[in-house]
Amino acid sequence: MISPLAYIHPEAKIGENVEIAPFVFIDKNVVIGDNNKIMANANILYGSRIGNGNTIFPGAVIGAIPQDLKFQGEESTAEIGDNNTIRENVTINRGTAAKGRTIIGNNNLLMEGVHVAHDALVGNYCIIGNSTKMAGEIVIDDYSIISANVLMHQFCRVGGFGMIQGGCRFSKDIPPYIIAGREPIAYSGINVIGLRRRGFSNETIENIHNAYRIIYQSGLNTSDALKKIEEEIPTGPEIEYIVSFIQNSERGIIR
Repeated sequence: MISPLAYIHPEAKIGENVEIAPFVFIDKNVVIGDNNKIMANANILYGSRIGNGNTIFPGAVIGAIPQDLKFQGEESTAEIGDNNTIRENVTINRGTAAKGRTIIGNNNLLMEGVHVAHDALVGNYCIIGNSTKMAGEIVIDDYSIISANVLMHQFCRVGGFGMIQGGCRFSKDIPPYIIAGREPIAYSGINVIGLRRRGFSNETIENIHNAYRIIYQSGLNTSDALKKIEEEIPTGPEIEYIVSFIQNSERGIIR
């Protein structure tokens, strides 16, 4: 299960039933759980914490120091949950003093060439397309689909259950349940097909659609639009999520 051609630091902690291919490098201060598969030439560096059932493809680098000139060598981690697929040449940097850790949740697919910068938080069941680059301290909520070659500005947040078109770049937050695309990036409707696949009822989808009609098509400013949503749209966890997301957005949402 562990190739003699791999290097594993004697202080690294390796769980049960872990496959480690030739030319893998595993540094000290690394913890790897059970049932992981780590393919050739992957690098698991200082401060990495890897859960159970992950597959890490050749050339991936997890736990490299942040690409942030403010980093002064402080103790920090890169934490990966369970059942993730991390494809070739993915890079996941560890945290800085800002938050102390970079986190990838569970059941995510990070395609070839994805970069996750310091202190980022990626939720669960997300799909991140080839060569997408995420800057420091971003947040991606659960069930997000981000297509290939997307550039995400630092501190931005992407709401759950949405989809971002390939090749986009953005520096504002993207609310949940929507499709975002074009250049410059803009609201392009709600993610109807994705919501139906996730079991959302037609009534819930219609309420979400009506909420975004008020936000994007009524001509109201954001505060008045949110007030109108609370007055006119039946309350529920999805509408509460939309309102809370926008109210708490520090960078503002895309238009």
